[in-house]
Amino acid sequence: MTATTDGSGGPVRAHAATAGEMTEVHVPLHPGGHDLLGNARRAVALSVEHLLSRQDAQGWWKGDLETNVTMDAEDLLLRQFLGVRDDRTTKAAARHIRAEQREDGAWTTFYRGPADLSATIEAYVALRLAGDLPDEPHMVLASAWARRHGGIAGARVFTRIWLALFGWWQWDDLPELPPELIFLPRWFPLNIYDFGCWARQTIVPLTVVSAKRPVRPAPFTLDELHTDARRPNPPRPLAAALSWDGFFQRADKALHLYHKVAPRRLRRAAMDAAARWIVERQENDGCWGGIQPPAVYSLIALHLLGYDIDHPVMRAGLESLDRFAVWREEHGEAGGPVRMVEACQSPVWDTCLATVALADAGLPPDHPALVRAADWMLGEEVVRPGDWSVRRPQLAPGGWAFEFHNDNYPDIDDTAEVVLALRRVRHPDPMRVEGAIARATRWTFGMQSKNGAWGAFDADNTSPLPNRLPFCDFGEVIDPPSADVTAHVVEMLAYEGRTDDPRTRRGIDWLLAEQEPTGAWFGRWGVNYIYGTGSVVPALMAAGMSAAHPAIRRAVRWLESVQNDDGGWGEDLRSYDEEEWIGRGASTASQTAWALLALLAAGERENKAVERGVAWLTGTQRADGSWDEPYFTGTGFPWDFSINYHLYRQVFPLTALGRYVRGEPVLAGFASEHARG
Repeated sequence: MTATTDGSGGPVRAHAATAGEMTEVHVPLHPGGHDLLGNARRAVALSVEHLLSRQDAQGWWKGDLETNVTMDAEDLLLRQFLGVRDDRTTKAAARHIRAEQREDGAWTTFYRGPADLSATIEAYVALRLAGDLPDEPHMVLASAWARRHGGIAGARVFTRIWLALFGWWQWDDLPELPPELIFLPRWFPLNIYDFGCWARQTIVPLTVVSAKRPVRPAPFTLDELHTDARRPNPPRPLAAALSWDGFFQRADKALHLYHKVAPRRLRRAAMDAAARWIVERQENDGCWGGIQPPAVYSLIALHLLGYDIDHPVMRAGLESLDRFAVWREEHGEAGGPVRMVEACQSPVWDTCLATVALADAGLPPDHPALVRAADWMLGEEVVRPGDWSVRRPQLAPGGWAFEFHNDNYPDIDDTAEVVLALRRVRHPDPMRVEGAIARATRWTFGMQSKNGAWGAFDADNTSPLPNRLPFCDFGEVIDPPSADVTAHVVEMLAYEGRTDDPRTRRGIDWLLAEQEPTGAWFGRWGVNYIYGTGSVVPALMAAGMSAAHPAIRRAVRWLESVQNDDGGWGEDLRSYDEEEWIGRGASTASQTAWALLALLAAGERENKAVERGVAWLTGTQRADGSWDEPYFTGTGFPWDFSINYHLYRQVFPLTALGRYVRGEPVLAGFASEHARG
């Protein structure tokens, strides 16, 4: 595909040679055009070309979803536990893990982040499985760093569970998680539906593992990872008895006693119920919830309950994990195949964001690429009840998940963005579109929490107790409403003409109440206040708020105050943990775009901050129309689990530049036209 301009500031055309289609990106004339606008036009055309070239023939887009080496290490440990680890997979994974090691011997959980003890221990063990010897220089550095920072005893619970599977840690020294949890009624505190869906899917199989306490023969010792191998788990004082931590620590001791005397028939019934729960939630592609942690623990639990490797459930589960692997060829001294395991895959999310970006950049609404994308998204609609219906049993289904297959857990964020994307496409079957959007709107309204806002997967998933459990030290385990999800819902409802609906107004009021004194909003699923603010301001403006509203003016001033000297915006993941990092970090393409989306929505097109941001995006674009972004700007759990969505660096800059060149999207009229059709 090649981009051309007539030199007069007229429309920029991009020719899709591979598809034999002419793509015309409609860019309005700008009186007295200047270099910045011309550069933006050219950047839009190049970016459209690049993004179109990445669309799958079926209509979807998917960028790599990069997390950290614990995914790769746990994949190898799973295969070791099940007896299916092979040499090719092991060597390829080891190449990736070695390449991520820091000079001090440790590993991080995000690009240029601080060293992490659990990641370092898991990476070290994986390399031992791959044949790296403890006296090799990189291994000596790693084990020394781990000992200095607490050794295995200081690692998170998940890490120590993996080690307990091979006798490198004692099961008695882990928090107890009884399978009888499955029998707690839904009104009872700490029932499985008090946990967020990702934690729920992980905890249920782990209750089986905790009850079974398996130990496979260890292929080597790990004495070098203990601060004192003679006392691998030195005793720690309990917290005060009247504190929450103290209460749950003592409750855990009681559960350890219960493990020894649990009635055998009750325990067996609980494990059988857990197995049924797990099998019922396996997706058509073999995975669980479309994410890696529930899949690996479900496979272990079912195997412990008698499912052999050739059982269809097990075979499908392992095959699904293989599809999470990204393979590439590495050249040079340490060349060979490299294998990185994705924690999840994001085709629905990537496709709706790409559709919005291309449409806002001027691609005609009936362009074949957009129609293909809409067709694919319509085919992914979730039309059956899932775990969300436990709290909303009378609510009819309708929405979209994040992954290729995840019918149990459609999410509200994807649903809102898919509707916004579908409204940008002139589909040949408008009634099909209208039906899907009507179902999605009804479902989204029904998933509103009591406080007027929306979480990602469940309604009113706000119990404070799950995060208090000694077991739950791996990140957020509940799904409370967030500003970014609520903003996307409000934006969708506004474009659907539902701004005056009392339920939408409650969402708007919640957003206004959640604004920080600085003028920013917290970002739950993206990093961090730049993402939150970049989500909320466009939503409030779409809902009819004046640009002169104090909340909008505070947000604009905050964005101006955190702009980097180079003209871009960036925010480090440490902003979740350390106040001085809020709004601060190296400039990135996605975060610069989020800031621009907020400023443009607020009517700040002529603002010098916008001009500098646009100049940064156009100046850092690669010759092929893409952007580089090694920094992680997405989150699974704020601070605890970070994500680099490789398509963010493409879709968000294109959306921002498209709106800079063409103005804000106007969808309400187009929606009405669809409705009339």
